[in-house]
Amino acid sequence: MPKQIINGVELFYDERGAGEPIIFHHGYTGAHDVWLDEIAPRLQHKYRCIVMDCRGAGDSEHPAEGHNIPQYARDVVAMADALGLEKFTYVGHSMGGGVGYQLGIEHGARLNKLILVAPIPAGGIHADPKVLESGMALRAAPTGRDTMIQQRQLLRLRASDADIILGVDRARSVSDKHYVDSWHSMGEFNVTDRLPELTTPTLIIAGAADGLCVANVNDWQLLPNGTLHVFSRVGHGVPRDVPDEFAVVVDDFMEHGVINARTLLARLTG
Repeated sequence: MPKQIINGVELFYDERGAGEPIIFHHGYTGAHDVWLDEIAPRLQHKYRCIVMDCRGAGDSEHPAEGHNIPQYARDVVAMADALGLEKFTYVGHSMGGGVGYQLGIEHGARLNKLILVAPIPAGGIHADPKVLESGMALRAAPTGRDTMIQQRQLLRLRASDADIILGVDRARSVSDKHYVDSWHSMGEFNVTDRLPELTTPTLIIAGAADGLCVANVNDWQLLPNGTLHVFSRVGHGVPRDVPDEFAVVVDDFMEHGVINARTLLARLTG
C-alpha cells in the first residue's frame, strides 16, 4: 500500500488517473474505500484522483495524538506538498467536510475548488457524551459488530450488504484515540462566523434524508461563493448511495464552478 510520512505520521494514500488534481477525504469512522472503488473510476479519465486516510483511521498509522480537525487539515496540505501539488481541489465527506471548511478558511490559497459532501455543520455537532460512551461500549462488545450491521441495515436506503459490512469493519478499526478525540473535535468545531472569509468556489452536496441536510443548507447560505446540490432519497452516505450521479455533479462543478442566483444576476448587470 502506498504511504507518505506526513507531519511525522505514516498516512495511506493512493491515486488514479491524470489531470487536474482532486484530494478525497473520508468521514469520522470511514476510510478511502468508496473514493477509490466507486468515485475515482468514474472520474479518472479526466482528473488525478488522490485518496487518503487520516491519522488513526483506514490504513494509516495510529499515532497517540493529533486527532482533530485543524491537524487533519494540516495533514491534507502536507500530503499535497509531498505529492508536488501547489494547488488542488478538495472533496471531504462528513467530518472530512469539516476539514474542508478548515482548509478553505486557513489554507484557501492552496485550493482551486472545495466540495463538501454531507459535511458536519460549520458550527460543529452536538457531541453528546452518552452517544460517545454508547459507541465505545458497542465497539468493545463481543456482539458489537453484528449489532452495528443490523443498525445500519435498518437505516439503509441504497447501500448493499457488502457496503454496510465494509463500513462497519472500517468503523471498528479506527483507533480509540481517533474515535474519542475526533468526536470531541467535531463538538468543539465552530467556524460559522468565519464562513464569509471562505471565498474558494464551494459546492455543498447533501442528502435530503440526512439529519445534517438542514444545517448544510443553512451553511450554504452563509458562503460568499457557494452553490448547493441536494439528492432526494439519499442519506448521509451520498457517494456510496449514488456514485454515478455523484460523479456527474462533481464533474459539472469542476467544469462550470459556482452557478447560483447571484452569479446569474451578475450576467445581466455586469
